[in-house]
Amino acid sequence: MIDVRSREETDRLLERKARLNSRLTARPPLAARLRELRAWQSERLARTYADLRADPQTERAVGFFLSDLYGPQDFTRRDAELTRAWGLLRRTLPPFTLKVLTLAIELQVLSEELDLGVAEHLPPGAITAESYACAYRATGRSEARRRQIEILVEVGRRLARAVRMPIVALALRAARAPAHMAGFGLLQDFLERGFAAFARMPSAAPLLTAIREREAAFMASLLEEARCGPAAADASGALADRGG
Repeated sequence: MIDVRSREETDRLLERKARLNSRLTARPPLAARLRELRAWQSERLARTYADLRADPQTERAVGFFLSDLYGPQDFTRRDAELTRAWGLLRRTLPPFTLKVLTLAIELQVLSEELDLGVAEHLPPGAITAESYACAYRATGRSEARRRQIEILVEVGRRLARAVRMPIVALALRAARAPAHMAGFGLLQDFLERGFAAFARMPSAAPLLTAIREREAAFMASLLEEARCGPAAADASGALADRGG
């Protein structure tokens, strides 16, 4: 059973996610720009972690991070499943597994809030390194970005521990058929992919250290560098000004 404080925290996260979904539904141009931004960021992440994706021991874990936790694809169906299933999941999932799912929810919500801020500050046209840096700096929220990195690392740390806990693996296998029959297959598959991704690694520490260091360095470089020229600054609010 999940404790009351954690349950209330997750309920608030789901409410925040619902508000984000409503906001995007009401502003199709912003939703389209967000999709473009996510595709651009996905390419950046693929370049940043190309070496770790080439390593057989870390390939699946990096792929899980880049697709299931922070990818350009549409998570609408998974979100809908989670909203419907949450009452059942918080009563039936092992606490350790449920905490991984709760952290993943927080990461998704926080990432979408930050991405929306960047999307609103992007000038029209193709996204470039300069326009992205300008919008990133204009959005700010350095503490939230540090939290984003820490959640990402914590999800990995917990998954690495969980693969060495036989009871968690048994619970996941036992839940597979009921979850798919109940219409919660995407959530089940998400958890199974996460566990499988970390099962191959003797130690997740080098990967998680690399993620923390690289993302922190990327954040610092964008927040500190003065890369916004006058033209970029004048155009940065164009999408928000026209109600995009």
